[in-house]
Amino acid sequence: MIDFQQSCIKNKLGFIDMDLVVKDNNLINASYSLGLVEQRLVLLAIIEARESSRGIDSETFLEIHAQHYADRFDVDVKNTYSMLSEAAQTLFNRQVTYMTIDEKRNKPEKRVVRWVSGISYVEGAGVLKLRFSPEIVPLITRLEQNFTSYELEQVKALNVYATRLYELLVCWRSTGKTPLIEIEDFRSKIGVLSTEYKLMSDFKKRVFEPAIKQINERTDLTVSYEQHKTGRTISGFSFKFKQKKNRKSEKTIDIKRDPNTPDFFIKMTDAQRHLFANKMSEMTEMSTYSQGTESYQQFAIRIADMLLEPEKFRKLYPILEKAGFKP
Repeated sequence: MIDFQQSCIKNKLGFIDMDLVVKDNNLINASYSLGLVEQRLVLLAIIEARESSRGIDSETFLEIHAQHYADRFDVDVKNTYSMLSEAAQTLFNRQVTYMTIDEKRNKPEKRVVRWVSGISYVEGAGVLKLRFSPEIVPLITRLEQNFTSYELEQVKALNVYATRLYELLVCWRSTGKTPLIEIEDFRSKIGVLSTEYKLMSDFKKRVFEPAIKQINERTDLTVSYEQHKTGRTISGFSFKFKQKKNRKSEKTIDIKRDPNTPDFFIKMTDAQRHLFANKMSEMTEMSTYSQGTESYQQFAIRIADMLLEPEKFRKLYPILEKAGFKP
């Protein structure tokens, strides 16, 4: 049987002007149970860090404002204050379990870590502060290897189970189908506790079918599934999905245009900018842009910002192409 986690394929998005959430595929395929508000806070924190250009590390507290949360997820800001306050009390105790490789022994290793190492709520200001744990940080920030990107807009109207299922699906966007996911593994990945919905009829009615329905009605995907059985018992699911046509957010890029024309500019996704900025920061062709005293990581952050400016983008485009960028 195909290993779902190890076979999860690197995803490349060509869409622009979106709030991108970027996670390592180990994290996408991890097992964890978060409430809807908690899950949304994690997604917002990832985006907030990128928008502020501060990045994510294990020492910095990231701020999430109640008004920002309300705007992103179309909820009443009055209710958001109490939701953030409650989440601050529960998120600290949440754990995530994921598989990695023990490099010394070259053996699979199951790792259990906390999402955050610190969290607080500023009374009267509607601000939640959180700091990701050291183990989680690289799973969010490591874009050079396997990663999955998706748009926050796609999950803003989903419940917690549909959100997790959507994440699992877009991990396989390049193939449009998943391998068989064993039922216990699937339940764990989408955050269903072992004590919940033990009967398959309850699980399908309360969790599975509503999640499929929400994805089909509220996201950019159309998904179908197949039940796999051992005897008469359902042993797992596999999924097929495709991109819906005529997405409003999609733009066509003329890749045949002369990059020397005055208005030439390709607006990259955040994931693309940071991926190629990291590559370019170590290229000798970029030496004229380096400040000399900065680290590769600091240089990469500056390059990512430069790629947002049309004039600088045109100057950097030949180096960007050499780094492997293809619009």
